[in-house]
Amino acid sequence: MRIASSLLLALTLSAAPDDGGLDRAKLDAVRDRLAARQTASFLVLRRGRIAYEWYSAKSGPDKPHYTASLAKALVGGMSLVAALDDGRMKPDDPAWKHIPAWKDDPRRSKVTIRQLATHTSGIQDAEHEGTPHDKLTGWMGAFWARKPDPFTVALHQAPVIFEPGTDNAYSNPGMAALAYAVTASLKGAPQSDIDSLLRERFMRPLGVADRDWSIGYGRAYEVDGMKLYANWGGGGFTARATARVGLLMLQRGQWNGRQLVSRAWVEKVLTHAGMPDPKPGAPGDPVPSSGLAWWLNAKGSWPGVPRDAFAGAGAGQQLLVAIPSLDLVIVRNGGAMNPPGGKAGFWRPLVDEVIRPVVEAVAEPAPYPPSSAIRGVTFAPASEIVRKAVGSDNWPLTWMDDGAQFTSYGDGWGFEPRVEKKLSMGFARLTGGPADFRAENVRSASGERVGDGRKGAKASGLLMVDKALYMWVRNVDVAQLVWSEDRGRSWTWGFKFETGFATPAFLNFGRNYAGARDEYVYLYSQDGASAYESDDRLVLARAPKSRLRERAAWEFFVRPDEAGRAVWTRDIAQCGEAFRYPRNVQRVDAVYHPGLKRYLLALGYNHEGGWGLYDAPEPWGPWTTAFHTPHWGFGGTHGYRLPAKWIEADGKTMWLVFSGTKENDAFCLRRLTLETGTSRTTAPTAP
Repeated sequence: MRIASSLLLALTLSAAPDDGGLDRAKLDAVRDRLAARQTASFLVLRRGRIAYEWYSAKSGPDKPHYTASLAKALVGGMSLVAALDDGRMKPDDPAWKHIPAWKDDPRRSKVTIRQLATHTSGIQDAEHEGTPHDKLTGWMGAFWARKPDPFTVALHQAPVIFEPGTDNAYSNPGMAALAYAVTASLKGAPQSDIDSLLRERFMRPLGVADRDWSIGYGRAYEVDGMKLYANWGGGGFTARATARVGLLMLQRGQWNGRQLVSRAWVEKVLTHAGMPDPKPGAPGDPVPSSGLAWWLNAKGSWPGVPRDAFAGAGAGQQLLVAIPSLDLVIVRNGGAMNPPGGKAGFWRPLVDEVIRPVVEAVAEPAPYPPSSAIRGVTFAPASEIVRKAVGSDNWPLTWMDDGAQFTSYGDGWGFEPRVEKKLSMGFARLTGGPADFRAENVRSASGERVGDGRKGAKASGLLMVDKALYMWVRNVDVAQLVWSEDRGRSWTWGFKFETGFATPAFLNFGRNYAGARDEYVYLYSQDGASAYESDDRLVLARAPKSRLRERAAWEFFVRPDEAGRAVWTRDIAQCGEAFRYPRNVQRVDAVYHPGLKRYLLALGYNHEGGWGLYDAPEPWGPWTTAFHTPHWGFGGTHGYRLPAKWIEADGKTMWLVFSGTKENDAFCLRRLTLETGTSRTTAPTAP
């Protein structure tokens, strides 16, 4: 075996692999297991750099490896996203627009581009009960023998065995039809075939030399006046060339400051395509969902792996997997990992031996030193998590003057009985304790909004002070302050900040803001324009609680002075950082813990289970780490909230509200216990 040590343009081999926030000993263990299971190459990128690279004695960084069906992503997926981005086709185009011979066929005329890219077209695969390809007869044998050519066989001889779009059945001829359609769409384009399209659009800008990749079993076929290349197999890519394609998609089409393909289309092809998902080939095989020519972990079928993971894969368990939330790309090439006669299925060895172990090797250090006030955090067993309002998420909370809590949900129908239509922003009132709380939806014609995801307004932070409710609303350009004098039934819409403050969250104290440190209200936010991206820092603002509705009353934290007191400015452009964790600052919640006399931040790093709990003696720090995890282990959790009302009198028991787990968002409630130590802090000082 050998470890490569050469440089790779934009992918630079790290001199110390654990510099990428990866545990080298764990990766060495992964390598040892893979080396014993017919692995030729194992490559891990972190933050755009090669963090770990290993090859068997018969392989190397400059030796292309066959792709098998990994080509469906590297060739089929990449050529498709280019054609979509250029407006040459749409996912729901009938395929006959690009394959005219199908127009009058009763079943083929119903097939769409989306169905071809997701194996839901109904076109039968050229496989039969495990028979080797060279032993197949009839049209199946002709497809693999490529006589006269595989495209003519796929388009005219492969039967459609179910109504298009009603089921999922893996289909190499279906991918051949997609290659024909994409090529037909290129008529009049600068590159009129898939090979030249990939070379000019992607591979050369990525710095991949021609010798490092090939497609189409090494040849093209002239059919209907077009030069056609196979997109279902027959490729040869070095591990590094494969990794670059994965990194480009992870970076949403951007490479070294250039947008090679639009972010919007990359996100669309890496979103669940809305078609029937594949079925396991063996009991318990964790089969992923379908994007457009990419496999997705969108439904959490890979235990212990973030749901934003996407992959390409092929026979012999060739693998490319990218995980944006962890800034991680993995490539594995070699022979089949399954033991002789094994029944583990295709995906189980890849998840158990490659994907999850590398995820578990992510050892991202916390951005601040350990807390001396909170020496540990213990969570109740996962089996005790309470899930209500299934299908809704978000859940900022505040403690009202009457003892109830007020909250807002997003992209759902609220608590039972659910509202009649899905809302991007709805409201609810909670009464009682964490063990027996009751919830009822609060209707508001002036506050409710509709629209999914980033297209709909959503509550970012809530606060009751002096019997008035205040709410910051995101996804309305920059965040906007609104307020209610009648407990959330009607809302007045106020000002917006000029820049930044994508997800403002109030610092909550006790009931109706009781126990506040002073006459100010404090506000945290990630410093960016989008609630769906991770930024580098948190910013902090404040205003007198009697003047919250006046934009001119707000001032912004600049830095602590030499005595640790806050320096403030009226100029938002001079706003400094209150917390820093590069590439890991997203949505935040903040509460004052009266028993510890500490300020607590629950900070989400992403939407895939990375988050931390931090504490400080002042709202601006200095921060220490009570809890930190790059991946919590529940899949796509996000929106971590610390209800002030549910901090128990013992000062050690708290309750965490978060969104997610399992397939749906929900109001998720989990008990946590703080192990407290002798604090080195004093009571908060005046600002």
